[in-house]
Amino acid sequence: MRYPIDFLDTFDKSLLFWMQNFVKMKLTTLSNRQVEHVDDFQEILYKFRKSINSMDELKEISKSARQCGLIGINTYINPLEKLYYELCKAGFASMKEIDLEFIIDFLAIHTSKLSDATKKNYKMAILSFFKYLDKENKDDNGNSYIFGFEVKNWAGLSGTKGTKLPTHLNDEEIKRFLEAIEKTEFKDYSRAKNRLLIKTILFTGMRVSEVLGLKQKDIAKEDGYYIFQIQGKGNKYRTSMMKIANVQKDMEEWLQYKPLNSDLLFCSRTGKKLSQPYVSYIMEKILLVAGLRKEKNGAHMLRHSFGTKLYNQSHDLILVQEALGHSDINTSRIYTHFDKNRLKKSADIFDK
Repeated sequence: MRYPIDFLDTFDKSLLFWMQNFVKMKLTTLSNRQVEHVDDFQEILYKFRKSINSMDELKEISKSARQCGLIGINTYINPLEKLYYELCKAGFASMKEIDLEFIIDFLAIHTSKLSDATKKNYKMAILSFFKYLDKENKDDNGNSYIFGFEVKNWAGLSGTKGTKLPTHLNDEEIKRFLEAIEKTEFKDYSRAKNRLLIKTILFTGMRVSEVLGLKQKDIAKEDGYYIFQIQGKGNKYRTSMMKIANVQKDMEEWLQYKPLNSDLLFCSRTGKKLSQPYVSYIMEKILLVAGLRKEKNGAHMLRHSFGTKLYNQSHDLILVQEALGHSDINTSRIYTHFDKNRLKKSADIFDK
C-alpha cells in the first residue's frame, strides 16, 4: 500500500515511518542464507507490523536482525540513523523540503573521515532510501512526490577521480555569462523574468528553491538595495541584499507582465510556481550563448560562484555562512580552497 509523503502529523514521525518501511523492505530482500534462527527472524518481521516509536527502537530491531544473520542491514541502518537526526535537527516541516543540497552536505560532513568503501555505502544507502520514497508515496489524487536525487561524481571519494571542488564561474566567465544574459532570446512575456531570476541567484547566492519561493512581500527597498527575506531550509529565515541598479530594468519590465493572481515574485503565465527544470532550461540557453560548458551546468553553479567570489573578496567565513544560509560553517569552508592569494604563499615559500 502506498501512502502520502507527509503521512503523519509531524515531520519526524513521517520520516521515521518511511525509514521503518524502508528497513523492513530491506530485511525481506537481503540474502537470508545466513539466518540460523527462523523463529527469531519471523518475530523481527512481526515487530515491523506495528508502529515504531523512535530511531533507537528501529536501530535495536535492526541489531537483532543482524544477530540473526542479516549482516547487510548495518549498511543501511547506520547512515539512516545519522540522516534521521540531522534532518530532525534541521527543523523541516515537510518531507518535501528535503533537497539534494542537504543530502550532499550531509554526506560531505558525515563521511569526511571514513574510507572510500564506507563512503560508497553511505551514498548507496541514502540514495536507495529516496528511490524507495519515489516509488512508494502517493497522495489522495494518485500523484507521487518525486525527489529524483542523483549524486554523480561525488567529491567525497578520493583516488583517481579526485576530490572535486564545486563547479563555479571565474571572474572572466562571470563577465561572459552576464553579457550572455542580455543577448539570450526569450519570448517577450518571459524575457525580463528569466533575466531577473538568474541574476538574483548570481547576485545573492540563493538556492534555486529559495528564489522560486520568493514572494513580493518578501522584498523591500532601502538605500539603493533590494532587501530579501529568504525562507531557507528548515523554515529558517535570513536576509540578503542586491543592488537595485543591477536589475532595475528587468524588475520593472517583469512586473508589467507578471500575473496579478500570484503573490510569488517569479511565476508562470497562469500564476503558478516555477519548477527547477524550468530554471535549468534557462541556464542551458544562456550558457550556450556565452559559449561556456562546465561539468555541472545547473543554476546551483551560480550559488557556488557567489560563494567563491564572496570569500575571495572578504576572507570572512562567517559572512559566507550567513550569506549562503549554511547551518554548519564546515559547509562554507569549501570556498577557502579557491583562495589563490593563500595558495600563492605556499608556491612562494622557497623565494625567501
